[in-house]
Amino acid sequence: MKVIIVGCTHAGVAAVRQIFQEYPDTEVTIYERDNNVSFLSCGIPLYLSGQVKRLEDMFYATPADLAALGAKVCIRHDVVKIDTAKKDLTIENLETHEIFHDTYDKLIMTTGSYVVVPPLMGIDHERVLLCKDYWQAQAIHDTAAQHRRIAVVGGGYVGVELTEAYAQTDHDVTLIQGHDQILNNYIDQEISGEITDLLTDHGVQIHLNERVQAFRADEKTGGLLIDTGDHAYAADLAIVCTGFMANTDLLRGQVTMDRHGAIITNDYQQTSDPDIYAAGDACTVRFNPTGKPAYIPLATNAVRQGMIAARNLYGHKQKFLGTQGSTAMMLFGNTLATTGITLTNARKSGIDAAGVLYHANYRPDFMHPNTPVTIKLVYDRQDRRVLGAQLWSLHEVTQSANAVSIAIQNRNTIDDLAYVDMLFQPHFDQPFNYLNQAAQMAVAQETAATTRHHAPAARKD
Repeated sequence: MKVIIVGCTHAGVAAVRQIFQEYPDTEVTIYERDNNVSFLSCGIPLYLSGQVKRLEDMFYATPADLAALGAKVCIRHDVVKIDTAKKDLTIENLETHEIFHDTYDKLIMTTGSYVVVPPLMGIDHERVLLCKDYWQAQAIHDTAAQHRRIAVVGGGYVGVELTEAYAQTDHDVTLIQGHDQILNNYIDQEISGEITDLLTDHGVQIHLNERVQAFRADEKTGGLLIDTGDHAYAADLAIVCTGFMANTDLLRGQVTMDRHGAIITNDYQQTSDPDIYAAGDACTVRFNPTGKPAYIPLATNAVRQGMIAARNLYGHKQKFLGTQGSTAMMLFGNTLATTGITLTNARKSGIDAAGVLYHANYRPDFMHPNTPVTIKLVYDRQDRRVLGAQLWSLHEVTQSANAVSIAIQNRNTIDDLAYVDMLFQPHFDQPFNYLNQAAQMAVAQETAATTRHHAPAARKD
């Protein structure tokens, strides 16, 4: 079988490795228009803050590694057209500008995503930068080294991590967010407020409910003015972090996509064309808390989907289990770990959801040092399923988020989580683990609501 992989970041690399592990006789050709593969963009803030010294260390595979497995690796080759009826690709060699064709038996689309560039006046100014790939990261690093005042536009994961990185490197940092809170797709207001306060305590100027309308040169300083309508914020450099879009124009009109252009796949990563598979940021995923397709561009989803697409090339072997969108970040020594859906977003999705907020020391009070854990646990009031959790602490809580992710995956209830067996040892937690206790709060909340509902009416005599 002849397999062509278009684009080779996380999903593409995972697919290549899995193909040669299970089907070593497959003929595999990779077309990648950049000169590298496998760049971990999530490490950019670590490089900018100085925790990682070399940006090149963010690559975990090279074209030579994939060639050694048996793939034909064509870097600096841009696929400019795909004719799915003929199974024909038109490719340009970006070094020689030669145009040629290739054909496939099976095609794996791992073309990734691109940064959403808002149609704003001045967006093309030389000091307005984007942040995703290796070259953008290098440009940000080199430019920021020469300038003190940094403005980050967008308060999602990338924007907040960049903000923290610059706040640790003697920059004056401004964060501009169009929503009324930061990280609104990942956490509810309670924990978002704590993180906002933490960033403010470290000198970050945060402006919520303000949408950038234009960038223009500051004639007085030679820097930028960032216009939000009501205000103009001065900076030497602006970094736009306003989300990602699926890079799928090559298949537009030839396979089924959602309204945003992300490719829709079945449980085996097949598109509506059974000879074309898609994985990673190019496609949607099933979001298990709602059971509906969603666009969640995470490296964790990409590597799983890439492996699964490869496993199913010769027949259905492995289903994609869906995702909880689990993720985490470190902010000034604190850990934020999230999984599933927020209470706000669950209610927007039409779910009769509720939540509890747990806050207590992670281990017995007689243990020193100690520190509290804050947990927002979200659940469905109708079937009591666990839908999401947000954990925030100086204590390392990422594996607890993974535990809740498993509970969501398995459709466990708050009753299950309240009493599931978890270890106790004073070094690590309390007799009931903090996840147990948060779930017990949810059970108690529902019991109280039921009691109020069934309480007999008061006598009037």
